[in-house]
Amino acid sequence: MKRREFSTLMAAGLGTAAAASRAQGGPVEGVHFIRLAKPAPVSTPAGKIEVVEFFWYGCPHCNALEPALEAWVRKLPADVVFRRVPVAFGAVHEAHQRLFYTLEALGQLAAVHPKVFAAIHTQRQRLEKEAEQIAFLKGVGVDTSRYAELSKSFSVQTKMRQAKQLADAYDIDGVPTLGVHGRFHTSGSLAGDNMRALAVTEALIARVRKGA
Repeated sequence: MKRREFSTLMAAGLGTAAAASRAQGGPVEGVHFIRLAKPAPVSTPAGKIEVVEFFWYGCPHCNALEPALEAWVRKLPADVVFRRVPVAFGAVHEAHQRLFYTLEALGQLAAVHPKVFAAIHTQRQRLEKEAEQIAFLKGVGVDTSRYAELSKSFSVQTKMRQAKQLADAYDIDGVPTLGVHGRFHTSGSLAGDNMRALAVTEALIARVRKGA
């Protein structure tokens, strides 16, 4: 979901989307993806290519993309490093951003991340207030005392600040958006839909690999 609206997830598979992109001659700069005027920082070692998903737990399009994105990430080549960065356009986004980074600090992110999406989009929980988050986390077996402590920690605050800085560097104004190695970003609205955005991302990875 954007400060403007993103298109919905298409039903076609990743292979179809990639084939369509190739058939159309590949993605076009300024149409299907944006090249950053100033490179954004990357956090991967030399020889690795970073892909970042900018997302918000409350975004229905991020939720719809999640299963396909998970499958796509599992098939990424060894030289590609994927990570998620929650955005914070406002107070609600910031509450979910804090939830994400606190779960990461607890070592519970992998287990609870999909359950957060389900709680918000299937069970209609808002998870905006700390009390709502605590009640939810207690139900999924997270140590809520430790959660309450870490959620206000310097390390979580630092991660939140760094996330905002990275989103600003990529000029992110909507989600889901995929950033590629500090050079490009694409999205469902640019590529045509969210599945095509994954195909465009693959093409951008290939560009970075070639030094373009």
